[in-house]
Amino acid sequence: MSDLAEIFSPAGPLAATIDGYRVRQQQVDMAERIAAAIEQCAVFIAEAGTGTGKTFAYLVPALRSGGKVIVSTGTKTLQDQLFNKDLPMVREALKAPVKIALLKGRANYVCPYHLERALADGRFLDRQDAADARRIAVFAKVTASGDKAECLEVKETSPVWHQVTSSRENCLGQECPHYKGCFVMQARREAMAADLVVVNHHLFFADVMLRDGGMAELLPACNTVIFDEAHQLPEVATLFFGTSVSTAQALDLARDARAEGLLNARDCTQLQTAARQLEKAAKDLRLAVGIDTGRFSWGQLQEKSDFAPALKALEDEMTAFAALLETQAARAEGLEKCWQRAGELREMLATWQKLTDDGTVRWAEAFNHSLQLNATPLDIAEIFKKQMGGHPRAWIFTSATLAVQGQFHHYCAELGLGEAESACWQSPFDYGNQAVLYAPLGMPEPNSYGYTDAVVAAAFPAALAAGGGAFFLCTSLRAMRRTHELLQERLAEAGVDMPLLLQGEGSKDDLLRRFRHHGNAILVGSQSFWEGVDVRGEALSLVVIDKIPFAPPDDPVLAARIEQMKRQGRNAFMEYQLPRAVISVKQGAGRLIRDETDRGVLMICDPRLLSKPYGRRVWQSLPPMKRTKELSAVLEFFAAGEAGV
Repeated sequence: MSDLAEIFSPAGPLAATIDGYRVRQQQVDMAERIAAAIEQCAVFIAEAGTGTGKTFAYLVPALRSGGKVIVSTGTKTLQDQLFNKDLPMVREALKAPVKIALLKGRANYVCPYHLERALADGRFLDRQDAADARRIAVFAKVTASGDKAECLEVKETSPVWHQVTSSRENCLGQECPHYKGCFVMQARREAMAADLVVVNHHLFFADVMLRDGGMAELLPACNTVIFDEAHQLPEVATLFFGTSVSTAQALDLARDARAEGLLNARDCTQLQTAARQLEKAAKDLRLAVGIDTGRFSWGQLQEKSDFAPALKALEDEMTAFAALLETQAARAEGLEKCWQRAGELREMLATWQKLTDDGTVRWAEAFNHSLQLNATPLDIAEIFKKQMGGHPRAWIFTSATLAVQGQFHHYCAELGLGEAESACWQSPFDYGNQAVLYAPLGMPEPNSYGYTDAVVAAAFPAALAAGGGAFFLCTSLRAMRRTHELLQERLAEAGVDMPLLLQGEGSKDDLLRRFRHHGNAILVGSQSFWEGVDVRGEALSLVVIDKIPFAPPDDPVLAARIEQMKRQGRNAFMEYQLPRAVISVKQGAGRLIRDETDRGVLMICDPRLLSKPYGRRVWQSLPPMKRTKELSAVLEFFAAGEAGV
């Protein structure tokens, strides 16, 4: 028996110290392949189905490697779970003398300077915000890390966090009077001294591109990079390999400059006036694209008569604001920083307008209160490959959803990984007995009027048979709201008491807590509930997916990418759109069976699963469940579960 196999064996240290630990051959095989890749400084891609135990499969070889390791996750939730639970557990079991550290982006740490300034300024929107600020001030005095995730008294969504944390733009760096007690710097020092550092993808790429994630020194020193939830990498990398400038940055600058002016340049009354003018210009640019949120291509922006003048007005105001701030910059570090930011933002606005569309697509995204101007590369493979070059180190990519029908061609092509070593491990769960894939017959075309009504009509009997415990995963917010409305009506008509939860009615964690607590609830969600959600047992026994989640073809980046692939004589649908949709379906399906005792039905309502040749590629990429087109088989499955068959 190999050294690693012994660690994972029934008589090994993991079994001896971790409650409920089970030996899984897939986990042992995966750990051995990862250990070999680390030793050879190789690239290795691993898909491991739900229940394989991939976290332990990479943590054990990482902790035993003897080199410096960076583990990057897709979400801060997994980042916290790794650092606070999984890592200490495995380290204790192995008795590994390894120093670990957690590193997040600077917006996650209380900034003593900005906290002090916000309290002195006292400009809070309401009593709740003022109370939150006081709670954060108390937290800042007692916390060792300054990580806002530990401040449980204040919601993560509180607008006050924005005022009491720093950004790359408004951090004073070594000029800050609180530099010695800075939580961000402390976290970075701990990361530098650690053997294994847990980060997230956004931080990793922010640093690779901006050299500001606190990892500028970390990456050169590290021997291994492990990406968990690696299916998110192409999306995150694309975001960071591009450039963007937002009206929110202009509003933040105006707010910070106004506060700095009141503290350090009270006699310069023009500063307050200029800040208000800058705010107005930023808000006017947001309104120039209309009140709706959404994405706009460069062509669509040019068609909007107010857009070009509003953009020019913001650039002019930013130029004037920078000139005024220059006259006051010598009076305080904060004012000097604002002057530098104004110059950078003016430059970014000018650069965005001059960009050509050669290999880059220009587009804008409108949020409720801001407009972001983006320039996105259509192909990130070469850029990513370049970032991986230089110092020899191991690169491990792992997720439950990377392959399409067991192949990684699509993933390797997107990230420029070439012919990298790869492996696929199926879930150890007995999907043949534990789960059913239900594709109902007679569904209308997904784009037809009343499609969402047909989805709810088809799924409602299954939800009743399941006794609740259902997720309805929708591909758009409009469909999500309509689904919720229709379910509300049907539950009332049927006189059935099932709690009905809707994404947005509370934080994701709060909704999941309520969903688990009720045990018979129906949760209607969109994108954020398709992945990273773990509900075990009878609380979740039905997952309904309304449509195969193809990205909307009018999305500016996707449309430009399709056009580019067509010019190259490639099939954009088969090479790009379908593989991405398959991976998303696999993520949604992964919510259903989370352990050996779970039972459930995955219902995919989209008729293209049955009617289109590519539908086969979708369901063949899913775990090997029983398949049915008949509602009667679903009702029998749930009845058998109730009878304990």
